[in-house]
Amino acid sequence: MAVRVDLNISLDGFATTTDQTAENPMGEDWSRLVAAYVATRTFRERVLHDPSGEGTTGVDDKYGEAYFAEVGAEIMGAGMFGLHNFPDDPDWQGWWGDEPPFRVPVFVLTHAPRPSIEMAGGTTFHFLSATPQEALDRALAVADGKDVRIGGGATVARDFLKAGLVDQFHVAIAPILLGRGIRIWDDLRGFESGYEVTTETAESGVVHVTFRR
Repeated sequence: MAVRVDLNISLDGFATTTDQTAENPMGEDWSRLVAAYVATRTFRERVLHDPSGEGTTGVDDKYGEAYFAEVGAEIMGAGMFGLHNFPDDPDWQGWWGDEPPFRVPVFVLTHAPRPSIEMAGGTTFHFLSATPQEALDRALAVADGKDVRIGGGATVARDFLKAGLVDQFHVAIAPILLGRGIRIWDDLRGFESGYEVTTETAESGVVHVTFRR
C-alpha cells in the first residue's frame, strides 16, 4: 500500500493553467500540458471509453497504465470534481460523466459537504470537510490494502506533499513553458530528501520523474 500523487506539470513547474475562457473552459494551455497523456491508449480506453485500441503505447502509456493500477481509493479537491462549476446545484454530479474512470471510492474535499453520489462503473463520490490526514484515514479504511491516490488539483496535492503523507510522487514534465498558474514546487524546498528519484524520457519529449520513499 502506498499514498501516491501523479501530476502533469510544465518545465517551469506549473500544474495549472490560466487561459480559460467561457468559450474554451479548459483553455488551450491545458491541452498542451496533458497532450502526451491524452494521446495514450490507456487514456482513450479508461477516460474516453474508446475500445478501438488506438492511441500511443510507449513510455507515456506505461505511466498511464500505472496511474490506474492497484488504486483502492482516491482523494481530490472540489475543483477537480467540478463542484465549483455549479456549487449550489444539488443535482450536479461533476464533469466526469455518467461512468467516471476511477472505479473506486473517491473522497472530495469541500467546505460544503453534500450526500454521496454513486456512479456507474464502481465510482462513489463522498464529500467531506477534513484535513489531509483525516481524509487519508477515511480513504485507507476503504482501500482494502491497495494504494490511495491523491488525484489533485495542484493545491490539494501540495497540501499532502507538505504534510509528508506521500510515499510516491510522479510528475510528467511537458516540454512547454506556462509562466503562470500554481507551481507545485513552491514551499517544497528539499522535498527530494528521503526519496529515491528516477527519471525516464518518453518518445513525446515528456520527462517522467518519480520520487519514491
